[in-house]
Formats: sequence, C-alpha cells, structure tokens
Amino acid sequence: MKQILTIEKVLNNNVVIAVHDTYKEVVLIGKGIGFNTNKGDPISFDKADKTFLLKDEKEKEQYVNLLPHIEENLIIFIHELLLFVEEQMGKELNEHIHVALTDHLAFAINRAKKDMQFSNPFIYEIEALYPKEYQVAKGVVKKVEDWMDIAFPDGEIGFIALHIHSAVSDKSLRDINRYNLLISQLVEIIEKNLTIQLKKDDVDYHRLIQHLHRAIDRAHQGQAIGEENKLEELLKNEYPVCYNLAWKLIKVMQNQLNKPVDEAEVLYLTIHLQRLINKS
Repeated sequence: MKQILTIEKVLNNNVVIAVHDTYKEVVLIGKGIGFNTNKGDPISFDKADKTFLLKDEKEKEQYVNLLPHIEENLIIFIHELLLFVEEQMGKELNEHIHVALTDHLAFAINRAKKDMQFSNPFIYEIEALYPKEYQVAKGVVKKVEDWMDIAFPDGEIGFIALHIHSAVSDKSLRDINRYNLLISQLVEIIEKNLTIQLKKDDVDYHRLIQHLHRAIDRAHQGQAIGEENKLEELLKNEYPVCYNLAWKLIKVMQNQLNKPVDEAEVLYLTIHLQRLINKS
C-alpha cells in the first residue's frame, strides 16, 4: 500500500514539505517533485528520491530559509553527495547534515567562485583523527570540483570531514571543534615544554593526536583504562620529564572538560611523549 502524505509547503521544484500522521512533517526531495503542485495536494512517498524528518524546529526553519538562496540543481546534487557519503561510510547519517552541509557547500562554492582562499589550521589533526571521513570528504570535494568546474582549497576537505564525522557520530560540531581546540592546546604545551617542533605529517604525531582524542573521549564518557602500578614506577624513574608533562596535560584536560580524567592515561601519554623526544 502506498503511503500518501499531504503537501504542506512547496519549497521549490525539487523539495516539498509534507505532513504525515505518524512522522508529522517530512521533507521530500526529488527531481521535479514540487513542479505544478500546491499546498493540500496529496503526494506519495514513492515520488521522492530521499525523505528525511527535521524534528528540530530550529533546523527546519534554517533549512526552509536556506533553500531560496540555493540553485535548485545544487540541492539535488547535494542530495546525491549525501547518498554517496552514506554509502562510503556504511552508516546512516544524522538528519542535521542536510542543513549543515547544504549551508556549508553553498558558501564554499561561492567562495571558490570569487577565488577567496582561506586555510584550515586543523587539517593534519582532522586527517589523523578521522581518516575515513577525510577520505570520503576528498571524494565529495572532487565531485563538487568536477561538477562546478571550480577549485576548492585543501582546507575544505577538513571542514567537510568534520561535517561527516558529526553526522555519523551524532556529536555536535560545537563539541567536535571544542575537542579539536583542546587537542591543539595540548600540542602547544608539549612543544613548549619539550622545546621541539612536532612534524604534523609524522606517524608518531598522528598516534599522539589519536591518543589524546581517545583520552578526551574516555573522560567524557567516564571510562577508566585500569591501573598499571609497576609500569608507573618504571616510567616515572626512566622518563621523569615526559611523566611530569603527561600529568600537566591531564590537568589541562580536566580543567577544560570539567570532568575527571583516569590517572592511568598518564602512562600512555608518557610513552607517546618519549617516542616524540626519541625522534627529535
């Protein structure tokens, strides 16, 4: 049996908002779906290539306000990009990416057309933290560049990767950016205390970043990693500089996250830091 909805609002030729008894308001996207239709007309779910719910009132308002400023072909194209991302990530995306990525890409395309270049200071960290999202974002950028015949700066890959990560992890971009800022603050403290310049494309730097990220995640979720008393004594005596610095980093994390960080993290951080010293 076909599920029939009632059109609530025609946003453009390719996007309509319809009302459904169970889901309330549903956004339907499909080529020509809104052409020659009016409020109150019946419409079938089958007509749409993609349907999604925007349960959040604020996001729905954002999406409705955003669409009039975007070419209709671009909306269909972004919808295809989202299907590509979903397929590559092998996960369903949180609905908020429709608003966030549509908004982001519309501005990014605009900037590229005007040849406005800007950098992304976290590009190496993003690649280290979210390698899969980064690769998929590369594919998205390539598709946009080919379709629009424009060139994106490399920094865009990082920004799109963050949007993808936000959509597959259900974390807000605000939290993700907060964690990334904390990580770069910790890296700064490490460089200052050990008087070294870390090579951002180095495998040990990637490992350190991933470890810091996991430590923040564990603290956020209140997870412990267990105790290793003998190892602690050994590291404390063998590598006092790194051991003390590791404690300093833990204290910064605790202050910034306003949550306790498991003391066993010190051991793993000490090992990562010593590795960096040996390299330099």
